[in-house]
Amino acid sequence: MAETVRHAVVVGAGIGGLAAAVALHRRGWRVTVCERSPGPSATGAGIVLAPNALRALDAIGFDPTRATGGAVPAAMGLRRPGGDWLKRADTAALAARYGSPPLAVYRPALVAGLAAALPDGAIRYGTPVTAVDAGRTPHGDRAAATPLVRTPEGDLAADVVVAADGIHSALRRRHFPGHPGLRRTGETAWRTVLPADGLFGLDAAETWGRGERFGVVPLADGRVYVYATAVVERGYRPEDPRAELLGRFGAWHSPVPELLARTDPADVLQHDLYDLAAPLPCRYRGRIAWLGDAAHAMTPDLGQGGCQAIEDAAVLAHLLAGGDVPEALAAYHRARHARADAVRVRARRAGRVATLAHPVAVAARDLAVRATPPRIARRAMDDLFGGFRLPPEARTGRRDVPRDRTG
Repeated sequence: MAETVRHAVVVGAGIGGLAAAVALHRRGWRVTVCERSPGPSATGAGIVLAPNALRALDAIGFDPTRATGGAVPAAMGLRRPGGDWLKRADTAALAARYGSPPLAVYRPALVAGLAAALPDGAIRYGTPVTAVDAGRTPHGDRAAATPLVRTPEGDLAADVVVAADGIHSALRRRHFPGHPGLRRTGETAWRTVLPADGLFGLDAAETWGRGERFGVVPLADGRVYVYATAVVERGYRPEDPRAELLGRFGAWHSPVPELLARTDPADVLQHDLYDLAAPLPCRYRGRIAWLGDAAHAMTPDLGQGGCQAIEDAAVLAHLLAGGDVPEALAAYHRARHARADAVRVRARRAGRVATLAHPVAVAARDLAVRATPPRIARRAMDDLFGGFRLPPEARTGRRDVPRDRTG
């Protein structure tokens, strides 16, 4: 008698949702991804994949360099607005310590590469999920029930539902109505990708001012991902983002003014920054598992939002390979809850340090960064960059993961 192929419905086609879909597909699951957008997103900027995310992608069997057409080492240094260095990046030391330095890729290319690793028709664009009914057996057992995913095109029955519907997760609000939700940091962020032709010797670096930051990350295709943050009032939206950025950062060190001169206001993305005000009480309800920003929205100050979502995806698929879904989801909560929430808290604290504005506090911060020996700074990142591990499977039945064939 043929084994029944289990069905996973993933809500959301962002990096975390697609990584989970690819990982489950390669573990033998039939996967359906429901995405409310009418098609693949062509907007976006860059993303830096830290060593922990690269190991998680390797566990899935996905090569981001091949899938995106190239990646650039992106160990981030720190500078001051005048151009002097607070900390220089040591790519070789990071590679030796963690197996690889962080790698920068173009985010839409990463999303497209993950989508290409799925079977045709697995992603249903223009399909918003209106609700997920966790279901109950006649005895009231949610864990044994088949959840139903409600969409305008009809209901989908699933053996497991992956809630990867982003920072404003409707599924999180519905199934955790008592949770306080998101908390604003006080910052807004601008992001864009610019041509880098004629700009030589670009280094991946973030510059810290007084309540403001500017980041430069070269990409493999000859462009550069740039971002900036500032402490502003809620909902602040300048009419001309290019003029706003020039006013804030135009007198900073090269290549900041040169990059801003190339900025097209229509291509600048702006978002206020939020994180989850408190951890979710549990990573799952019945057979629904939360993943990525839906589970642990965090600030971008450690560059770990997407990286932790990829870790979630690798661990969830690994545990679900064992056969018992309720046991696997409980193991997923145990494996991911404390780690991801610790990163969320650490990111917020890092953001507070980076956005100090008082001159005395800024001077003390910069002095502390300069005075910290590189080996101590690297050691402080060990639990972050070196902290990804696949836990023991929830049940026996390990399956080999096929290697990536995309790119």
